[in-house]
Amino acid sequence: MSAERGAGVGATRSRVTLDTPVTYLKGVGERRALLLRKLGIVTAGDLVRHIPHRYEDASTISPIASLATGMDATVIGTVISKGVLPTRRGLRIFQVVVRDATGMIEVSWPGQPYLDRVIEKQDVLLITGTVRFFHGRQLQAREFVNLGEGAEGAAQGRVLAVYPTTEGLSVKVLRSLVERHLDVLLPLATDPLPPEMLSAAGVPPLGDALRMVHRPASIAEAALGRSRLAFEELLFVQLLHRRANALARTRRTGIAFESRRTLTSALRAALPYELTGAQVRAVREIVADMCSDARMHRLLQGDVGSGKTVVALFAALLAMENGYQAALMAPTELLAEQHCTTITGLLAPLGIRPLLLTGSLSTGERRAVAARLATPEPAIVIGTHALVQDATAFARLGLAIIDEQHRFGVEQRKALGSKGEHPDVLLLSATPIPRSLALTAYGDLDVSVLDERPPGRQPVTTAIRPESARARVLAFVAGQVAAGRQAYIVYPVIDESERAELKSATAMFAALTGAGDGREGEREGEGDREGEGDREVQGDREVRGGWQGVFHDRRVALLHGRLPAEERERVMRAFRDGALDVLVATTVIEVGIDVRNATVMVIEHPERFGLSQLHQLRGRVGRGAEESYCILLGDVAPEAAERLQIFAATDDGFAIARADLRLRGMGDLFGEQQSGAVMFRVADPLRDEELNERSRTIADRVLASDPELTAPAHAGIRRALRERYARALELFRVG
Repeated sequence: MSAERGAGVGATRSRVTLDTPVTYLKGVGERRALLLRKLGIVTAGDLVRHIPHRYEDASTISPIASLATGMDATVIGTVISKGVLPTRRGLRIFQVVVRDATGMIEVSWPGQPYLDRVIEKQDVLLITGTVRFFHGRQLQAREFVNLGEGAEGAAQGRVLAVYPTTEGLSVKVLRSLVERHLDVLLPLATDPLPPEMLSAAGVPPLGDALRMVHRPASIAEAALGRSRLAFEELLFVQLLHRRANALARTRRTGIAFESRRTLTSALRAALPYELTGAQVRAVREIVADMCSDARMHRLLQGDVGSGKTVVALFAALLAMENGYQAALMAPTELLAEQHCTTITGLLAPLGIRPLLLTGSLSTGERRAVAARLATPEPAIVIGTHALVQDATAFARLGLAIIDEQHRFGVEQRKALGSKGEHPDVLLLSATPIPRSLALTAYGDLDVSVLDERPPGRQPVTTAIRPESARARVLAFVAGQVAAGRQAYIVYPVIDESERAELKSATAMFAALTGAGDGREGEREGEGDREGEGDREVQGDREVRGGWQGVFHDRRVALLHGRLPAEERERVMRAFRDGALDVLVATTVIEVGIDVRNATVMVIEHPERFGLSQLHQLRGRVGRGAEESYCILLGDVAPEAAERLQIFAATDDGFAIARADLRLRGMGDLFGEQQSGAVMFRVADPLRDEELNERSRTIADRVLASDPELTAPAHAGIRRALRERYARALELFRVG
């Protein structure tokens, strides 16, 4: 008898608990246990909590013979042939022909040739996609499940769970393991939440929820079960964060500033524009924090151009009018210089000149700034990590402002916050996150959100163009450059790779400047003559032929993350100063470069970027008075096109973040990451916004009556927190 079979027999003779190692479950054994461990599945309890990340609905299967062009459909069929087809532009398409009792249809996966190693003849596939006409009927697959051989009848009429897997462990095997042990494990799952809490949240008990997600009768039932698991995660995180915040407020003593309204009122009067309602609200929240005797620890987050800098400046002036110093730390020298230029202009009417401290200053200049900060005179200093070096000592630091806080390590952020005697800390972030998510992701911080944009900022015209329009798009960019403007062209990767057939920044830099071999330009030029123009972006100019070397006579530079930091700074500074016309780059330009003369950005392979990342990139143009453009270039699948159309229709970063999640739908219901010590395995605080609000309300109610969770009704919560979160021990002082 093999070791694997022997282990399985042993498990049937002993009592299984949720703590039983999966090695001893029937059908697992040593080899599969090692694979399961990669997914974070070590015990039987881990197996029952390994949640599907999507479902395939086999309860509504369409016969292949009934498929018509334009319809969305799910089919089950057997693979009778397969192959990889190259296209003229170099794209490789994996295609199969599947057959059911009523007929056959071709199924295609553009750009996914690796599936040739995954799908074999005689495999039974469950496929969802859109029927299109391309040399005959063709199903363009969005999702598929490989059911193996001979499984066609078994799948009919069911909602099939699709689990996160790892190499060497198929979905079919994992589904079989869960199905085999589910009836034994479900009764063992003790619910940590009391019935009245479940009722208030409107979610089912744990055992019912686990059955619903693993063995759903419908997609709606799977969603209901998932909501119970998501609520539990959200509730636990809310309890931890809100308890941490309450304890921090009682322990952290800070400077009790006084709102004297001397410098702050002078700034308000001198501003050449009115503050938005969101800015006024954020200033009030920050002033209230700084005037309390508890140390401020606040996140100010807002969209591109929402006015975070001027809000932070009000906080700095409040510190200065109380006789303290304020420091603003930026992640790059270029961003620090930009902040210094902006703040210098705003403070000029007040007769205040900010200090600048960066690593590129001469030794004498750095010493002069350090000497100034060593005196107790009020000041505002803007700099990089040079601010946290030992040579920089503050005589009376009252406020530490950290811009793009995610770009600094924890130790760097802590180092600036530890300068002086308990200065208040204000973190800035330009990533648009709706308030509900920010309050959860940054639960140990107070959060202010700027969700309005100041009037007068030019909207950016956003257009989506196919590959056939490449020459015309690049001619439009060349026209902007000829008119004295500057342009960005952005790529998702630095170098070409056989694994991903993407245009790269390095190769395209050579092609655009005329250093390529010309063959790709000639091939793309043929496609350009086939496409239709769009006068909204291109004007009246007709472009014929290729695009190779379109910028051969312009000043073009290549910028990416593998360049040394000094070289990146040099290139960005040259672009800012107008010494370059075109910047071919990766996403290193996403944050920290403000060029008012840049009016056009082309983003290649836009489907490879998240919507929020596209929004951050688009924020690099439209900063001056001239009309600006963002052009998404390339052929994309229909589902990606739908996502990009929403991006093109709005410049509201918060709306874009919400739309991105709405579009994911059930296909990405549970998220991919299932292993490791993650905060959320099932829940998404933004997609589950209403559930998140319920969890916050219930957490507040629980902690108000039982701050240390010692009541018998909360014993299950206390035990679960202790088992899952190490911080719970220090936060809830319970043995």
